[in-house]
Amino acid sequence: MHQPESIPQNNRQAIFGYLFVLLGAFGFSAKAVLVKLAYSYSNQLDAITLMVLRMAISLPFFLVVALWSANDSTTDDAQRLNRHDWLMIFGLGLLGYYIASFLDFAGLQYISAGLERLIIFLYPTFVVLFTAALQRRAINRHQAVALVLSYAGMILVFVDNMAAMASSGLLLGSALVLASAIAFAFFLMGSGMMVKRIGSTRFTAYSMTVACLATGLHFVIQHGVKLLDLPTNVYWLALIMAVFSTVLPAFFMNAGIRRIGAGSASIISSTGPIGTLALAFLLLGETLTPAQLAGTALVLIGVYVVSRAK
Repeated sequence: MHQPESIPQNNRQAIFGYLFVLLGAFGFSAKAVLVKLAYSYSNQLDAITLMVLRMAISLPFFLVVALWSANDSTTDDAQRLNRHDWLMIFGLGLLGYYIASFLDFAGLQYISAGLERLIIFLYPTFVVLFTAALQRRAINRHQAVALVLSYAGMILVFVDNMAAMASSGLLLGSALVLASAIAFAFFLMGSGMMVKRIGSTRFTAYSMTVACLATGLHFVIQHGVKLLDLPTNVYWLALIMAVFSTVLPAFFMNAGIRRIGAGSASIISSTGPIGTLALAFLLLGETLTPAQLAGTALVLIGVYVVSRAK
């Protein structure tokens, strides 16, 4: 009697899961475009200043979630965190959400949003390489083909940007964003255990809180304690970035993965770079060349194969 009702319910959960992951991917992909827009409004704006605005707005949301989850009576077993757990949260929060973010924001001062998103999107390939190296395990044929496709596509887009942009900062910006992707890959490798122990929502809230505080300390050391005097548009963009490209996407992704699984979520997340290219074209006037589109397709195919192989 109840079986016909469970099928629509399952379908509804799947639809919501796909929608949440799609919204999360789109929110994350919009960050690079918002950062570039903010830089265009003020020559005095640097990476750490924009980051501290983003984090200051995001911090209250993550603190509320952290306090709520810590007092959630349904997760008593996960609440007992020892010293090692707190050290892991602290270290991973610094690596994944402070260091990786700062390198990314700094790199965006020199390169296009489209190129940044493709470099960042290579992080699953780095996870495969580093895992194979640490575990002394050979890379299989499917993974090797995927890696070749991904890096060939990246090189194609990079060369196309070199031909189109007479920017002396292209190499520096690309190196900074590449370092960000590598840092994020290490963060993902270390975060799996903590997510299983305390749950993805609590881990995200705790580690993001650590990153917010580290960003604030970095700003004070570099600029001192002073009131920011920036164009109004920068503050609005920081608000949009904090809410729609930081807080909501993080929890949308968590909600989506719970409903459809990490494998399906990783496939849907591949729409992120496409969203960045479209937004960069519409809002920043970045060009879309055949070489860029072909390189993007190769990167997406390679990352998809790597994700499926994992």
